[in-house]
Amino acid sequence: MRVAFVIYDGFQGLDLTGPYEVLQATGRYECLVVGPQAGPVTSSSGLPVVASHGVGDLPPDGFDTVLVAGGTGVDRAREDPALVRWVTDAARDARRVAAVCSGVVLLAEAGLLDGRRVTSHWGREAQLRAEYPALRVDCDPIFIRDGRVWTSAGVTAGMDLALALVEDDHGREAAHAVARELVMFLRRPGSQSQFSVPLWSAQPASDPIRAAVTAVQTDPGARHSVADLAGCSGLSPRHLQRRFTAEMGVPPSVYVERVRIEAAQRALAAGDEPVETLARRLGFGTGETLRRAFHRRVGVAPSDYRDRFRGTKEYA
Repeated sequence: MRVAFVIYDGFQGLDLTGPYEVLQATGRYECLVVGPQAGPVTSSSGLPVVASHGVGDLPPDGFDTVLVAGGTGVDRAREDPALVRWVTDAARDARRVAAVCSGVVLLAEAGLLDGRRVTSHWGREAQLRAEYPALRVDCDPIFIRDGRVWTSAGVTAGMDLALALVEDDHGREAAHAVARELVMFLRRPGSQSQFSVPLWSAQPASDPIRAAVTAVQTDPGARHSVADLAGCSGLSPRHLQRRFTAEMGVPPSVYVERVRIEAAQRALAAGDEPVETLARRLGFGTGETLRRAFHRRVGVAPSDYRDRFRGTKEYA
């Protein structure tokens, strides 16, 4: 299977090298690095990478997959008509088109994503919505497949996407072998959110709300009703509800559930604690309540998450 990795000055190095290493580890892909011209291409960090081919000397036909790396240089790269035209032509006949992080901008500029549901790094969401309104942008998942188009969030999420490509092409055992070789989590689900608590939430602006947030993060399984949080913050329940929502961007109940879900994710990845026990310890009450909340927030059942997201202990 021939795969074209498209780069340009200012690409993110890991957006190329991560997926490239995943595919090459299978021994089943012919990977070509394509730049505006053949020769050195400078990444956003200053690391030079040699493009084996330029768009002027490599015919755009015959590729199974076209994968575009992201990076701060993508906004300049989309103004290169030869590069955009090559991506358009290569993608027309390819079985599959993919982008890591802001590489989605180049695919959008090539007109390949209209009507598609796509993801990218959360920092690109506003730009994508404003400049490409025909896209259905969802920057929560780490990667999304919409038909033959695959897109991922930033940097390491590109490796998760590449591992999913391997599984789609060659099955679970092949993906498992690559994950073991590269010491990766196996099949981190695409619906896994790219936001952890420190990223998706605002920071408290006042001492009373900071006290409530600290109480939740310190002991997710404790009682954290509005009345309880009001007591530790020194505010009335109504005042706490209003202030918390204004400062944190979500109501207290939503914040508590998300912190508990994240604590459950860490516990599921680290050990074998039964779901029912975990639910009681983290304040969900019953395993069924945890399962419903987990599926709503993460997109998979706790047992599936444990199977997919277990660390290197699984391979010892």
